[in-house]
Amino acid sequence: MKTIQKLILPSLILIVIALVYFLYFSPKEGLGSFNDFDPNNNAVKEIRVVLVSEQGVNTTPGGGAVFYVADVNNKVVQVSADHVPPGIETAGIIILRGHLSQGGGFHAHEVILD
Repeated sequence: MKTIQKLILPSLILIVIALVYFLYFSPKEGLGSFNDFDPNNNAVKEIRVVLVSEQGVNTTPGGGAVFYVADVNNKVVQVSADHVPPGIETAGIIILRGHLSQGGGFHAHEVILD
């Protein structure tokens, strides 16, 4: 009986840690939503989106680019990126790290090809 009591508390702690990890910290599959972003908040957050290749990728002289992406709700948003990796024109899904600006566009500090 005492050995069972000694195993209950550690097993409950492990279950709670596993639940917190899988519900909060595990990587999310699928596309993100721009509705989760607050335009009044400049905190850098991550979102997975689809590149709208029909709109094209317009590079800027400083190594950045302006392009359009769509989220899980098919909301199309203009992205102004500081730096873009080579091969972005042929990418399907990309990961953006940045924030939503007041005008409804997205300012990406980092662009990662998925």
